[in-house]
Amino acid sequence: MSVATLGIQGRCAHCQATLLLKPWQLNAIAINEAFTCSHCQKALELRCPQQIKRFKSLDSLALVRASAMVTLCTALLVALVMEWIGLISVTEQLNFSLIAVFGFFALIDHVRRRQHLTLVLEAARVHAD
Repeated sequence: MSVATLGIQGRCAHCQATLLLKPWQLNAIAINEAFTCSHCQKALELRCPQQIKRFKSLDSLALVRASAMVTLCTALLVALVMEWIGLISVTEQLNFSLIAVFGFFALIDHVRRRQHLTLVLEAARVHAD
């Protein structure tokens, strides 16, 4: 999944425009650098501690899809093997598989909802060198 499809938007403090943040803008936010608004060309940065914390938490969500897929495949394989050796019936194996697939899609939906956020970008401070 590319960064552009994450749905991270930013609201400019100057012109109040909402724009889909590009990868280079997300990188600037990650390293606490100012960048220019694509609409009004004024400098912006993210300073709100709560929004910075939520933005940085996106890193931990990046591997959830892959690990959930591995967990789902393992659960389906275990249910199949248990049915083959007679520990559970075909109906129980089907129910277990359906619950595992439902849990996978519920988790993926939750992760997608967490990844869509709008950051309120503030006017950048002028750094005197």
